[in-house]
Amino acid sequence: MTHELPPDVSIARMQRDRAELATIIDRLARVDGTHETALPALTLFRAEDPGARMCCMYQPGLVLVAQGTKQLLVGGETYRYDTSSYLVTSIDLPVASQIVDASPQRPFLSAMLRFDARQIGDLLAEVELPELGGEVRRGIAVGPLDAGLLESMLRLARLLETPRDLPVLAPLIERELLYRLLVSEQGPRLRHVMTAGSRSHQVSGAIEWLKNHYHQPLRIEELAGTVNMSSSSLHHHFRAITAMSPLQYQKQLRLQEARRLLLTERCDVASAAHRVGYESPSQFSREYSRQYGAPPLRDVEQLRRAAGGPARG
Repeated sequence: MTHELPPDVSIARMQRDRAELATIIDRLARVDGTHETALPALTLFRAEDPGARMCCMYQPGLVLVAQGTKQLLVGGETYRYDTSSYLVTSIDLPVASQIVDASPQRPFLSAMLRFDARQIGDLLAEVELPELGGEVRRGIAVGPLDAGLLESMLRLARLLETPRDLPVLAPLIERELLYRLLVSEQGPRLRHVMTAGSRSHQVSGAIEWLKNHYHQPLRIEELAGTVNMSSSSLHHHFRAITAMSPLQYQKQLRLQEARRLLLTERCDVASAAHRVGYESPSQFSREYSRQYGAPPLRDVEQLRRAAGGPARG
């Protein structure tokens, strides 16, 4: 089901709503980066320069762009979204993200609402929806933005400037946003993951295991048994949902955590490699270089210089 623009709501109204959302984000997120808000599920993001490709983890959620353009690379697939579209993710996904349209005069501005599984489950118990098909869907998609979704996100952002209203009104608007998604063409993507016994739900369980045990050796047979799947079924459906194999997913988790250790805890390369599960520091360095375009110490030095911090190895 798609939401057509009602006759009394014009394109100009969407443009005004988008401009107001951009103004709110610009006012509350004054410097580049991700900004937490008084509403724990809502984060704001700002970037004044396109910059380099960054590797990070996207949680299940909805992203609306108020200004600019961004693209994500997921397992070799590219997802591009801007002010005319929205991004939805139904599982935790390691991605390579890049801002492609931004400047100091017109920074990239976006808002992300992280999904609450309990809220989605409560809604599914109350709303009558068409029966789900059996096909497995990617855990990420870009859809065309409609007036209702944009207006709901704008009302949620407005609440950030009236904190006393947040406890009462924010849950209602969050629920509305989730409802609009569930009845949209992207709804089955969320419902599959939430449906116990579905392949998507089982893969979600495998992802949760990998997140908690990324530093341990990966044995597909054991992982498959943990989520009640055969090895071949797990491999097939895991790739269908994430665009990568379980081993590739684990590698992304390891390298992202190693980068964090090197950058924030100032580990040496061998210690970081060991802590994330590599037995060979040389293999770690090779895979790190392929992932981030530079050996570990040089990469971290570049990151610290870019952030204006001391470039200590």
